[in-house]
Amino acid sequence: MPSDPRQEITALLQAWSGGDEAAFERLVPLVDGELRRIARRCLEARRPEATLETTSLMNQAYVRLIDLNQAGWRDRAHFFALCTRIMRGILVDHARAHRRQKRGAGAAHVSLDQATVVSPERAADLVAIDDALNALAQVDSRKGRVVELRFFGGLSIEETAEVLSASRETVQRDWKVARMWLLRELSRTEPAHAGPAG
Repeated sequence: MPSDPRQEITALLQAWSGGDEAAFERLVPLVDGELRRIARRCLEARRPEATLETTSLMNQAYVRLIDLNQAGWRDRAHFFALCTRIMRGILVDHARAHRRQKRGAGAAHVSLDQATVVSPERAADLVAIDDALNALAQVDSRKGRVVELRFFGGLSIEETAEVLSASRETVQRDWKVARMWLLRELSRTEPAHAGPAG
């Protein structure tokens, strides 16, 4: 097994894809800290009434990951990018469930960063962001991935560039344009909506 943690993660991912079930068990302790960071970034627990916690989000992500053992992992960056997408899906599913429960509750709109706390009051915002992000991905899939990795995954510009095999400058440009595009889309549904931060 390679001594570099990045190489070790990649080797375990490839072994897991090849059918080695024990590789997943050896992989979990190596990726747990990074997945916890991604989960915290997704949630950004700024309000005490948040109904989904970091551990719960991680556990749900692990359950979904177990079903993806044949994903054909390229490397650790690919793995963390997919984990970000899984966590985004969990958050949006959770938000949609709260929205169904509290339809018409008049949730106040908040900034893109603040919307990551999935409380009943924030569910509509997260669903609106997800819908806008899906629309962006239809127009420009790379810009959609940049937002997903930066906003939901909390990846840096450099980490996002690594995942997408793009230059740092391209990611910065995509991030800037995508944030403006999303702000415009979100403001169409709610004129008083605050824009994305950062």
